[in-house]
Amino acid sequence: MQGALVRLRPATSDDIPALVAIRRTPEVYAWWGGTDIAASVASDLQDPALHILVIEWENRVVGLIQWYEETDPDYRHAGIDIFLDPAVHRRGLGTDAIRTLARHLFVDHGHHRLIIDPAVANTAAIDCYRKIGFQPVGVMRRYERGPDGTWHDNLLMDLLAEEFVS
Repeated sequence: MQGALVRLRPATSDDIPALVAIRRTPEVYAWWGGTDIAASVASDLQDPALHILVIEWENRVVGLIQWYEETDPDYRHAGIDIFLDPAVHRRGLGTDAIRTLARHLFVDHGHHRLIIDPAVANTAAIDCYRKIGFQPVGVMRRYERGPDGTWHDNLLMDLLAEEFVS
């Protein structure tokens, strides 16, 4: 999938070293954590419930964006997760990657609602998601264990197809 700035393509095992290097940066590790990051990335690539895409910019891997879906017709929606190399932050690449994937999920997969759940303290991510139209739904208290072993709150955000800022 081609965005305005980035290209999204299915991740392969060849991408593991680049994705591990990005996940190990302090800025990404603070939110994604993990003890054996290489094993975690490899395992995620094998998970049939996850659709994992690499984010490419200027012919190099600069991040990962993944999606999953709830297929029960009464609760159908898709969820998104993303991380981006801190070396390319504040260039609009994350916004473009999410916007590109959101368009794909709305148009090609017929979803009417998307969710994303950043840590409450991850204000840069929350600001990025708001640019696309995601709205806060509520705080999920002690939702996720951080790399330091403590539980922290996450903000559930959603985006309806008719609110999408393309």
